[in-house]
Amino acid sequence: MASFRWQGVAMTNRPLAAIVLAAGKGTRMKSDLHKVLHPIAGRPMLLHLLASVEALSPACTVVVVGAGREQVESAVAPLGVAVAHQTEQLGTGHAVLQAERALDGFTGDVLILYGDVPLVGVETMRRMTERLHADDAPAAVVLGFCPDDPGAYGRVIADADGRIARMVEYKDASPEERGVTLCNSGLMAVRSDDLFALLARVGNDNAAAEYYLPDVVMLAAADGRGSAVIETETDEVAGVNSRGELATVELGWQQRRRAQAMIDGVTLTAPDTVWFAYDTALGRDVRIEPNVVFGPGVTVADRAVIHAFSHLEGATVGEGASVGPYARLRPGAVLGKNSRVGNFVEVKKTVLGEGAKANHLTYLGDADVGAGANIGAGTITCNYDGFFKYRTAIGAGAFIGSNSALVAPVTIGDGAIVAAGSVVTADVEADALALVRPPQTAKPNWAKRFREMMSARKKEAR
Repeated sequence: MASFRWQGVAMTNRPLAAIVLAAGKGTRMKSDLHKVLHPIAGRPMLLHLLASVEALSPACTVVVVGAGREQVESAVAPLGVAVAHQTEQLGTGHAVLQAERALDGFTGDVLILYGDVPLVGVETMRRMTERLHADDAPAAVVLGFCPDDPGAYGRVIADADGRIARMVEYKDASPEERGVTLCNSGLMAVRSDDLFALLARVGNDNAAAEYYLPDVVMLAAADGRGSAVIETETDEVAGVNSRGELATVELGWQQRRRAQAMIDGVTLTAPDTVWFAYDTALGRDVRIEPNVVFGPGVTVADRAVIHAFSHLEGATVGEGASVGPYARLRPGAVLGKNSRVGNFVEVKKTVLGEGAKANHLTYLGDADVGAGANIGAGTITCNYDGFFKYRTAIGAGAFIGSNSALVAPVTIGDGAIVAAGSVVTADVEADALALVRPPQTAKPNWAKRFREMMSARKKEAR
């Protein structure tokens, strides 16, 4: 990555606003879901970006919407951001101009970002605003990058100190300009006092007949005011316009997260097969085996083991606990210290106490399992009657025999034993034995007579 030099970069406490462009139709995604709402690591890409913006404590954030605006507005409504509507898609400059009313009266710095460029980091945004207040006082700061294949990106012509001589869209670039590898990401920082005044002067005399945001740089230059470019890595400004690009950005995010997990003291025995969510929290000395998927909302404490082919979402795994292989933890699953959930066990809205075990072939839903309890193979909590959910309470040290059905609401007392094959519909007191099955009877030679009779019938049928 090239390094542009400048003198006198000043920290600034000026108010900050952000304009996020999310008006594009996203036709290449071929989806009923708005492009900026497609998830990366379990979170809509637009919300990745807005979370980074929020870390800078902006005075105002404006999301510019267009086609499919209802979906975007619904997604951002809980965040309290402002929304501006671009009724016609007339270019990036026109899109930014739609935020003018929402920022009426605002004085400070403005970051211009893109909802389909979701992974630009907080530090990069901060560098952009700091560069805006360097001693040479650029009119605008552009975020550039040097991809392996510059393709059809707009080009930034700049000197060694990052001062911009010219910016040009690929369609309008000369062969010499197309040979430049420094490209425009589209992200920009501009003072509010300058932004809308410059945008009002932007024309559409170009190959696409659109109002280009980068034209503000050349308009400022015509006024005798220079602009600057700073550079970042290509991955940080990767845009998403298709399913293929979405997969590429997802993979890049996952690779960085896997590397960070191992730096932080997590063992990944097959890193490329583990998939994290944006908020996965892992403790020290956690071991994760191959083909594990984390959905949103998972916390794993120190020294826990997640065995192969397990899926976790909305779950808390306690210190030293063991999950899987082939286990599924659904939202509300809480595994206590040194508890165990084994193969083909599903847990939902259930708390397992310290040292409790459900080793195989079990469903625990809407339940509380006491410390040291042992849940036998094939046990299910029957928590739903077709209309409402009910809870099951299993006491500390209780033993639930294999192939048992606990019909909620029901309580199994501390130290109680439920015999294998039982269907429990009433509470079991502490230390009691619950035996709920018919008595076993044996009829000598019945099986032999049955086989002989059925064999004879089969011969007659021929």
